[in-house]
Amino acid sequence: MEEKFNALLNDDVLTTISNWTKSGHKAALATVIDTWGSSPRPVGSQLGINDKGELVGSVSGGCIEGAVAKQAFEVMELGSPRTLEFGVSNEDAWEVGLACGGSVRVFVERIES
Repeated sequence: MEEKFNALLNDDVLTTISNWTKSGHKAALATVIDTWGSSPRPVGSQLGINDKGELVGSVSGGCIEGAVAKQAFEVMELGSPRTLEFGVSNEDAWEVGLACGGSVRVFVERIES
């Protein structure tokens, strides 16, 4: 059931990002590419971010969205995609909310119309 819900959520993310770029906004897409241990969202979960700071979707249920959005702004400006890693071995684990024992890798890319 979660896979079906995740697919529906990702369709909304992609549609929203498409609408943003068609309206002339910069946008980025963050996708969960790997998880280990306790992770709030499965591989394939997506978060869209635009240049106005609007978000759609989720890569973590809220605990790392701020850090991902911050990196997405740089990706939108520079155009170079990047892979972000969050987890218990990361010195920022407590700050971003993954101190529960999991890790997550998120790929962030600029989306153009």
